[in-house]
Amino acid sequence: MTTPLQLYRTMQLIRTTEEHLARLHARGLVHGACHTYVGEEAIATGVAAHLAAEDAVFSTHRGHGHALAKGLAPGELIAELLGRATGCSRGRGGSMHLFSPEIGMMGTSGIVGPCILQATGAGYSFRLRRTPHVAVAFFGDGAVNNAAFHEGLNMAAIWKLPVLFVCENNQFATEVPFAYAAANPDVASRAAAYGMPGVRLDGNDVAAIYAASGEAVARARSGEGPTLIECQTYRTRPHSEGMGDYTYRTREEVTAWRERCPIKRQRAALLAAGAAAEAELDAIDAEVTALVAAVGEAAERAPWPEARDATTHVYASATPLPAGEPAPGTREISFTAATLEALDAEMAANPHIFVLGEGIGVRGGNFGTTAGLHAKYGAERLRDTPICERGFVGLACGAAMTGARPIVDFMFIDFINDAFGEIINQIAKMQYMSSGRLTMPVLLRGCVGIGHSAATHHSGSYHSIYAHIPGLRVVMPSTPYDAKGLFVHALRSQDPVLFLEPRELMGSKGAVPAEPYEIPFGRARIHREGTAATVVALGAMLPRALVAVDKLGIAAEVLDPRTVSPLDTAAILASVRKTGRLLIVDEAFGPCGLAAEIAAVVADTGFNDLDAPIRRVHGAFAPTPYSPPLEAAVVPNADSIAAALAALMDE
Repeated sequence: MTTPLQLYRTMQLIRTTEEHLARLHARGLVHGACHTYVGEEAIATGVAAHLAAEDAVFSTHRGHGHALAKGLAPGELIAELLGRATGCSRGRGGSMHLFSPEIGMMGTSGIVGPCILQATGAGYSFRLRRTPHVAVAFFGDGAVNNAAFHEGLNMAAIWKLPVLFVCENNQFATEVPFAYAAANPDVASRAAAYGMPGVRLDGNDVAAIYAASGEAVARARSGEGPTLIECQTYRTRPHSEGMGDYTYRTREEVTAWRERCPIKRQRAALLAAGAAAEAELDAIDAEVTALVAAVGEAAERAPWPEARDATTHVYASATPLPAGEPAPGTREISFTAATLEALDAEMAANPHIFVLGEGIGVRGGNFGTTAGLHAKYGAERLRDTPICERGFVGLACGAAMTGARPIVDFMFIDFINDAFGEIINQIAKMQYMSSGRLTMPVLLRGCVGIGHSAATHHSGSYHSIYAHIPGLRVVMPSTPYDAKGLFVHALRSQDPVLFLEPRELMGSKGAVPAEPYEIPFGRARIHREGTAATVVALGAMLPRALVAVDKLGIAAEVLDPRTVSPLDTAAILASVRKTGRLLIVDEAFGPCGLAAEIAAVVADTGFNDLDAPIRRVHGAFAPTPYSPPLEAAVVPNADSIAAALAALMDE
């Protein structure tokens, strides 16, 4: 149990460290933003006092106080804002991106809302792994008007996850008054909509916060589900150091809140109760002041990160695999059956794998991708979700950070675009920002491509967009054999993988070995050898390209990259060296696409091997229409590919 005197010291440590950082910012030593927690110290202190190192905290851009209350050494925080190698994020994060997973500080985010979803994911991970831990999300009043708030609280409530949601209502979202931004400014009352307890507290009363959060943490640990706590407080320094402060609030208001200082309040309470003497409190103040001064000086002397480390930990370290691949054999199964077989085997071997998606439970998925697995593994591992793509993708991020291996079955890639921010700003960057201390084994799967008159919201091919993002693996197999081997590898990878399944190929059949096998990412496959020209075709374009080559009767080499990121440029260059001609076929839009990247690489590195200009065949630069003749007009087919190849041969 934490004593009132210990609560006082933690608050004083936060305040003293923050004031030291403000002075460093004024001296120009903090190179970016500096969001201090001055005036709000009671909240982090009261909540974190109940947390063990194994409990997980997810925070927002104003996270210094949360990190210190969770146990981060003040020297590591100061060094981080100074951009030094000894900082908690090794100089990669600054004020808004604080990572210390060793103590359960799972990161802070410059984006409002993801911490809510990630804490929900950690709660799911703790439930799945049968651990007694809890997850805490700290967020400001601005986040409660964000979709992440609704989606996160709803999922935590329906699954009774061990999560504590703490809203630090400091009256302003940057400079917008909460009273203006919220139709219902009573945050705690919103808990009723999700069937969870909601508690509204004086955010400057550390004793009240300590008591209420203790009850909430105990409730979470006992399996009774989440709690929402609203703490009415106020930041008494600017939104970020150096910003103007009195265009949206008055000096009088700030002064009045400074008089309600949580540290002064706790000091007075200790003295009034006879729990401490003035000299004892003065000694704590002096000790904390000396400590922060000493570690602050050490942080200023700390080394800078090495420039060579700027691109490390973008991906996890790869496990070496055999160069060859097993023979396909004679057993034929469908593309979907191949991935289902892989998933079933890996779920049996790894109890930390679980699947999220709409209709993937008893129903078995819209395309049969999880058929029969619910009966074998149960609802906890085959979790039907509400329609909230951003929510369950953010949940997957937090679950992966805390030891689980989530699979998000999103049906159509058009749907997962609703979670673009969670994928790009969180999942793809997590390993890098944590300097490799967190891995991100998230598999995001779903179908792509035009067909079945699905129209514009069920026909997308956005692999080029996602392949542009460092930290993601983007995979698009074209055969059942490749689908199984690449899916197994994805299920064992420590990197986030976007596994895209061409809808028109999901029912196709091919030879697939029964035993598990892995195909490493970044290894292309030559489907037909030749010397006349190289045809690079991806996804559903591969069988069409093979038909086109047969139609022309030429000895073209047909190559399938299989993965878009990483891209096997060495195999493409080797083929062009042999053939002298290159045609790239991709269903997606042409501008800024995969084919443009391949063409640029070949023009840069293999220009002397070319006997003709590089040619590309793409889908039309237009949304996908519904009517069959219109749909057929915007996607490449065997005839258009053959025409392009014939023209290339005439060059």
